[in-house]
Amino acid sequence: MVSIKASVVVLTLLSACLLATNVSAVYHGCCRHYTTNKIPFHKIKGYSVQTVTEMCHINSIIFHTRKGKACMNPAHNWVMDYVNRLRTKAQMVHNKTSQAHG
Repeated sequence: MVSIKASVVVLTLLSACLLATNVSAVYHGCCRHYTTNKIPFHKIKGYSVQTVTEMCHINSIIFHTRKGKACMNPAHNWVMDYVNRLRTKAQMVHNKTSQAHG
């Protein structure tokens, strides 16, 4: 029969491994601070949105470029202007595609 002490040690080690794995995976893809430099609009290929969660402590607009990602503060007017321009661009592509296949 397995002792209670051995079972507790094994469960503690497994819990620690799981916690370490989850934390590193979440923080790897999570914006933890904002990029301060304004990115030229023509370099942006797309964007995604990060909302506050238990592991991600800031809201962020993430601009995707050829060189990677940039975490931006959504409170800045220019950031939301870029988001609106990207949405408009996407809508135009959708409209053209719908007309071509409609």
